[in-house]
Amino acid sequence: MPQTIEGHFDAKGRRFAIVAARWNSIFSEQLIAGATDTLVRHGANETDITLVRCPGSYELPQVARRVAQKMNVDAIICLGVLIRGSTPHFDYIAAEAARGIGAAGIESGVPTAFGVITCDTLEQAIERSGSKAGNKGAEAATAALEMVNLFDAIDESSNG
Repeated sequence: MPQTIEGHFDAKGRRFAIVAARWNSIFSEQLIAGATDTLVRHGANETDITLVRCPGSYELPQVARRVAQKMNVDAIICLGVLIRGSTPHFDYIAAEAARGIGAAGIESGVPTAFGVITCDTLEQAIERSGSKAGNKGAEAATAALEMVNLFDAIDESSNG
């Protein structure tokens, strides 16, 4: 059986940044609450969680990259809400947010979680920000937490 390396869900002593878009704040506030609650339930101290707000999802990658460069955090959780309209604007913003957030994590080496919900309807936004389909902010926080610990496990494995 091969050696398995995986992360776990212990947030004690970790520092996190939640970078959240203000656009569609009625939903993004729920994502922030879900992410914060998840981190605290797994042992993070609220004083070790910094909320950084930006205008919209398009700006998330720029802010995530700056946070990775300037702040001493173990992971960054990017949260936003995009709801499709009648123009292609949604597609451009969603694509750039996804590409840019991924690039920010790869370039910085800081785990960067994608918690941007992309919805066709208001109903879907409601479902994904804390209703029937769960809270995607909480899911992004869980992914960030696992990645922090996975990176540590990989580092420990390479030293042994």
